[in-house]
Amino acid sequence: MARVDAIVDLERLDFGYREGGFRFRIPSLAIARRSAVAVIGPSGVGKTTLLHLIAGILVPDRGLVRVCGIDVAALGDAARRSFRIEHVGLVFQEFELLDYLSVLDNILLPYRISPALRLDAAVRDRARRIADELGIGDKLGRHPDCLSQGERQRVGICRAVLPGPDILLADEPTGNLDPGTKERVLDTLFAYAARTETTLVTVTHDHALLDRFDRIIDFQDIGAAAAKPGDTGHAPAESAR
Repeated sequence: MARVDAIVDLERLDFGYREGGFRFRIPSLAIARRSAVAVIGPSGVGKTTLLHLIAGILVPDRGLVRVCGIDVAALGDAARRSFRIEHVGLVFQEFELLDYLSVLDNILLPYRISPALRLDAAVRDRARRIADELGIGDKLGRHPDCLSQGERQRVGICRAVLPGPDILLADEPTGNLDPGTKERVLDTLFAYAARTETTLVTVTHDHALLDRFDRIIDFQDIGAAAAKPGDTGHAPAESAR
């Protein structure tokens, strides 16, 4: 049974990569709607993997992955792709921009690759407005390879939030940024999430940022499960603020 007010509901989750020994298990994990959650822990314990399972990029070997009331793990490839575009915004650490497209076309990319999204003048106007809010409105005609690291990350944020996702998953969104740009990117993510009542789940190594989040999910206790495929696995520790 789905938990009340949970936008993410994981039960008896078991996942491992076929080509390596990585495996982790989460007996139970729920993330409330409209919350801001930080996911922390050492490298290699599954933080990015967790985001990819929530987004339907990966499918667990066993268990339930319910997001926005939908059993994502039960969907086929095409249905998961449609679900992701309609409900999930993804902000990648390495930006994942296409250098042969302009900044504006990178922002509009979800609308060009999904028939579920209709690209019209209103969407273009919204893209320009979001770009202005992020301070890159004057860069829309340029290409990503002409931008700074911070500007490229802001393009990625624009692309992620443009369709109006229910949940925004950000993987180390400030990992490559200088302190000033880091603060601006974080301010933008939190302001957008608060204004639109969007759930924000952020992977970060920067513990100085944790006071800004409502809740922390700490993955330090599942390192053994990641290292040994035969291990029983552990659930991540949690704390709320």
